[in-house]
Amino acid sequence: MNWNDCIERTHTHSVKWSTAPDEIIPMCIADMDFQVAPEIIEAMKKKAEHGIYGYTTFCQRYYRSIIGWWKKRFDMEIDQKWISFSPGIIPGINLLLELLTKPGDHVIVQEPVYYPFYSSIENQDCQIVRNLLVYNNGTYEMDFNDLEEKASHPKASVLILCSPHNPVGRLWTEAELSRVAEICLKHNVWIISDEMHGDLVYKGKRHHPLFCTHPNIKEKSVICAAPSKTFNVAGLQTSILMIPSEELRCRYETKLFQYGLMRPNAFGVEGTIAAYESSEYWLEELLLYLEDNLNYVMDYFQKNIPEIIPIQPEATHLVWLDCTQVGIQGEDLFRYFLKEAKIKFDPGYKFGKSGDLFLRMNIACPRERLEVAMKRIYEAVNKVK
Repeated sequence: MNWNDCIERTHTHSVKWSTAPDEIIPMCIADMDFQVAPEIIEAMKKKAEHGIYGYTTFCQRYYRSIIGWWKKRFDMEIDQKWISFSPGIIPGINLLLELLTKPGDHVIVQEPVYYPFYSSIENQDCQIVRNLLVYNNGTYEMDFNDLEEKASHPKASVLILCSPHNPVGRLWTEAELSRVAEICLKHNVWIISDEMHGDLVYKGKRHHPLFCTHPNIKEKSVICAAPSKTFNVAGLQTSILMIPSEELRCRYETKLFQYGLMRPNAFGVEGTIAAYESSEYWLEELLLYLEDNLNYVMDYFQKNIPEIIPIQPEATHLVWLDCTQVGIQGEDLFRYFLKEAKIKFDPGYKFGKSGDLFLRMNIACPRERLEVAMKRIYEAVNKVK
């Protein structure tokens, strides 16, 4: 793969690139500026050349590709019947919350966290309950005492867990996840575990699927996953929900039928199979390139822009930037870099109030583009002094 190829994405209906003027570098939205694996492209070509794109269903090869991937990467055994479909993780979370909550229920999130979680909770007229992560010495930890207090409330019904965590980049340890499971089981709180970034893990680290961390958690939890972030195929809109609880799974699939969401994208099945069966080598190359980009960014901030402290991620292609010393916060911080650096970050305040002094940066781009961006950030910070 030529990871340094700056492929033109403007005028391609890209959400990331179509919403910014030509001079803006978008380092927002968690998709990558890299071409997908050749095997995925070939699968798309073969499907396109067939010339019929009618209603599509799932095949045994699709299920085997998912089961084989999770066994190989995480040593997790999956029963095929657990596997359900969603056109995206957030639609799936919305449907699950519709089934697991009633208006007024408490849904716990670990702030700062992926902001669509908030709207998903509000869509069900539920109350957002914040179990704030503890920021200390450049890293984040869970506050288990606070989590237990929030989970023990009579109206607490669901915890939406982000694992690996977006935006702070933490890979939760097996012990941390086991403790979360214990608390939620004790207080009869369901866990929806968003494990979308579980494949994007840096060298020497390991993602632990929730199901593998506690013997009794499967019947009280759901794992949400997809090839989307891993292989840069979010536009195929084919996500995976693993629901071991037969009762919840039946209700969920009934809800899919009610909303007419039971069939996948005609290209999504082929893309998933090609990704999981044939594209692991591409992922391994990607992770090396991302780690090189990450090392460059961390070093550049330390040497040239000490006013911004990047939080070292253990996973994801996202870097959470502590801009406390820049002296600007909230929407003003986002708009300052948009105007002065011509860079569009994801604004930290969208991830919760505790993100007011932060920005989220996507480093999944060719090095040349990243170097230009870092120089612009340096110049913009110097203007504030």
